Amino acid sequence: MNIVLLESLGIAPEQLAAHAEKLASMGHTLTVYERCTDSAVIAGRCRDADAVILANMPLSEACFVGCEHLRYVDIAFTGVDHVPMDYFRARRIRVSNASGYATEAVAELCIGYMIALLRQRKTAEERCRQGGTKEGLTGHLLRYQTVGIVGAGAIGERVAELCKAFGCRVVCHNRSLVLSQAFDDQLPLEELLPRCDIVSLHVPLTDKTRGMIGREQLALMKPSALLLNTARGGVVDTEAVAEALNSGALGGYAADVFETEPPLADHPLFHTPNTIVTPHMGFASAESMAMRAEIVFENLYAWLEGTILNEVK
Repeated sequence: MNIVLLESLGIAPEQLAAHAEKLASMGHTLTVYERCTDSAVIAGRCRDADAVILANMPLSEACFVGCEHLRYVDIAFTGVDHVPMDYFRARRIRVSNASGYATEAVAELCIGYMIALLRQRKTAEERCRQGGTKEGLTGHLLRYQTVGIVGAGAIGERVAELCKAFGCRVVCHNRSLVLSQAFDDQLPLEELLPRCDIVSLHVPLTDKTRGMIGREQLALMKPSALLLNTARGGVVDTEAVAEALNSGALGGYAADVFETEPPLADHPLFHTPNTIVTPHMGFASAESMAMRAEIVFENLYAWLEGTILNEVK
């Protein structure tokens, strides 16, 4: 089988070399490329591939023109909204993701966001660098806060577990019944939002979740509430969030994801109070990258042996 890796997996060369050697010993070839944005070039690289590995690089149908041998796409990422899933389904190309590799990394980032916003870390640092004092910057503990988790999958559940360790009450909103002991209650979204001091979003971007947090939902939240988005940028109406922050109708916001990435320099959230923005780095720890690569190659080995792991349908 011809296997093509379209971009770096962010791992040590030795780890990648070990997998290349294993594949060679099994009679397969692994060809590694640097990331590219030219659809025609990508199509050329994939033309003779039986399997393609990628991470979060956006791909269109044009990237697979002439790829008659392609039967498997192995995605080193959790979300798949950056690849043409309808096209893959139509061609019966199997797809796997690396679900689980970023659970701990994203959950820890969320806890960091919560504490940073509650303690006004950004403003305090600016004040300190200007020779100022803590006057007027008394913050709040994470302990005793009511945290709402929207999307109680693996990451949402891990955030809940960490919040419980800090002494929080944790409730969730989820499309299906949640049995995990990490949550104290499961509520409809319109009931969760007004009850929570902190709301953390952990849903995939779909037609149903796009814009699920807009003006109507923000109006239900406490003016002091904090909103965290480590899901996808399109899950929230960022213009509405910016308006709420600027008017004092929302206490704080942290985002690791945006509608366009990287976000444009004049993005409205770059000019709002008590706001933390990071460049989609939630998954990016050395430990997570190593784990991600192992999941991806285990997916590949399983497919080569006739089974499917972590399939996305």
